[in-house]
Amino acid sequence: MRIGILTGGGDCPGLNAVIRAVVRKGAGHGDEVVGFRDGWRGVLDADSVPLDLAAVRGILPRGGTVLGTSRTNPYAVDGGPERVLATLERLGIEALIPIGGEDTLGVATRLGEAGVRVVGVPKTIDNDLDATDYTFGFDTAVGVAMEAIDRLHTTGDSHHRTLVVEVMGRHAGWIALHAGMAGGASVVLIPEHPFDVDAVVEHCRHRFASGFSPIVVVSEGAAPRDGSLRTSSGATDAFGHVRLGGIGPALAAVLEERTGRESRAVVLGHVQRGGTPSPFDRVLATRFGLAAVDAVHDGATGIMVALRGTDIVRVRLSEATAQLKLVPPERYAEAEVFFG
Repeated sequence: MRIGILTGGGDCPGLNAVIRAVVRKGAGHGDEVVGFRDGWRGVLDADSVPLDLAAVRGILPRGGTVLGTSRTNPYAVDGGPERVLATLERLGIEALIPIGGEDTLGVATRLGEAGVRVVGVPKTIDNDLDATDYTFGFDTAVGVAMEAIDRLHTTGDSHHRTLVVEVMGRHAGWIALHAGMAGGASVVLIPEHPFDVDAVVEHCRHRFASGFSPIVVVSEGAAPRDGSLRTSSGATDAFGHVRLGGIGPALAAVLEERTGRESRAVVLGHVQRGGTPSPFDRVLATRFGLAAVDAVHDGATGIMVALRGTDIVRVRLSEATAQLKLVPPERYAEAEVFFG
């Protein structure tokens, strides 16, 4: 078969492991694998590169994606879907394996409905794709954030100041929740649970009273109940998402004023996306790639490979992209035990 593959949306550790697995497994079937550069842009512009065994040697431990990525949305471009279909037909692509999150796989869902054979692979450091227990990239991002929190504890205690750590998480607070719990944060603030500024101030005061300095971990999409601390510029991407960022510095300024103690903000930003993938993410990404090729050769379409427990299963793309997987109240309640 002739299989196309692309990586769309934000980059993350583990993408190259999927590409490698698809090529290696495909080679066993005698498949040709064609990589599209920079996500859906590569399909729109017919910008592709052949992927053979030599092309994927040595890429397993590399972060990012050798194919490049973008947030291109074919359905936001005049004639975009038609151009995508024309490219696939001209190159003789019999099946397409898009690797991405809600936006990339949302496009794949619509193309599947238009007759393209698609098998999606879930990717997002936010871990917010429904129908899969975990997405690769998340474990690595949490590890990076946790290490930063560990380091900030010592400098915070030395200077008797509050450290506010802003992590990624537009709508879902999984990174903040896991990193905050693993790193022993004094407070964790997530988008799913609007926070009370007064309560955060009291938690910080309590931490100072105990002889230690507070660490506040906040998702970029978190917001106070009273609607203050606006951090959106109003700019949007190709999928209509408002660009966020700045809640960390804004909150640090409030905490300094209210507690009378010096505060500093650390915005981890794209550091969370970069670097070598963790062992968990390498293995999960590899298993996803192998399972995607199996699904293609079984004639499956309109599906996504997913992790359920320790098994790789197939779910409908429409099910995976229908809604985001958010942090449930009971999981947040576990973190609240350690606040203050």
